Amino acid sequence: MTTSPHPPHAGTAADYVLYGTRGSGSAIAEIALRWCGQPYRTVHASSWEEQSARDELRAVNPLMQIPTLRTPEGEVLSESAAILMHLGLRFPDAGLLGADARARDQILRGLVYIAANCYSCISITDYPERYTTSGDPAQHEAVRQGGRARLHRHWELFADMFPARPWLSGARPGALDVMAGIVSKWSGTRQHLQAQRPEFLALLQRIEALPQVADVHAAHWPPT
Repeated sequence: MTTSPHPPHAGTAADYVLYGTRGSGSAIAEIALRWCGQPYRTVHASSWEEQSARDELRAVNPLMQIPTLRTPEGEVLSESAAILMHLGLRFPDAGLLGADARARDQILRGLVYIAANCYSCISITDYPERYTTSGDPAQHEAVRQGGRARLHRHWELFADMFPARPWLSGARPGALDVMAGIVSKWSGTRQHLQAQRPEFLALLQRIEALPQVADVHAAHWPPT
């Protein structure tokens, strides 16, 4: 497995460019870039931070999603799962997508599961007003609570369907561990798992302690 100590730097035209902000899903892409030993530079940008490079982000991704990644060839990638797949396929020796076809199949399945079922619910819990035509704050809160309950159920099912072997990605940790470890941090998921799937929560904590993950994790979520 190839890992990299490289921090983000000033960069060259041939480097990856990562748009994101602290405490966001851009941590997924940062971990993966370091995992694959790839130099990159970061652009502080998000849709909700006025003092960030919002116009630059909008120019490369009209949805203003983060992470957004520009490749050394100038192609733009959004969606955390797609970024992980891109890096795993481009740099197979890093092991992000497993050591064989069988492991890769389950990693890809899990990445799409998280993107389709878990990440999508987080958008609802963060912006419930976007998912109802009602202007009633009570209705917004009802949408939020419904989205959160569905999110937590999706994680319960994920924990049941993707048992550690001893990692989510198989014999070695990989892309599925990276994505699950970050996306599970939001919307009360960890607290719910502590009560409903404590063994799965312990696995997520093991993932956070991996050398490939710990530094980025600490930078995005500094110890209090």
